[in-house]
Amino acid sequence: MQRSTRQRTAIRAAIAAAGRPLSPQEVLDQARTEVPALGLATVYRNLRLLLEDGEIQGVNLPGDNVRYELAGHDHHHHFQCTQCQRVFDIHACPGDLQRLAPPGFSVEAHDLTLYGLCADCRGST
Repeated sequence: MQRSTRQRTAIRAAIAAAGRPLSPQEVLDQARTEVPALGLATVYRNLRLLLEDGEIQGVNLPGDNVRYELAGHDHHHHFQCTQCQRVFDIHACPGDLQRLAPPGFSVEAHDLTLYGLCADCRGST
């Protein structure tokens, strides 16, 4: 367990308050409301430490950089807005996808990402 710093507290709070996976830049933008002089290198360093401590987890989407959310979520999926690029949690799952696998194959895990327009971007079009 690492010692808590003002920067780390602001970064953890930014991720918690967002309620959705954030990119390092989004973490920086949010955490700067508490620590205005915060820099991107400090964000990356603290994200690594928070990952090591198990407080946050990475969200890897195809063709995108890792984003971060609080650890401890039950199995869930994601929605990425194709306009603003924000990512949102989907707390639903289609369930067992074994029926989609070729005969003789065994599905051990799955990940699902939906793409489209979020409510904010859909409302602005």
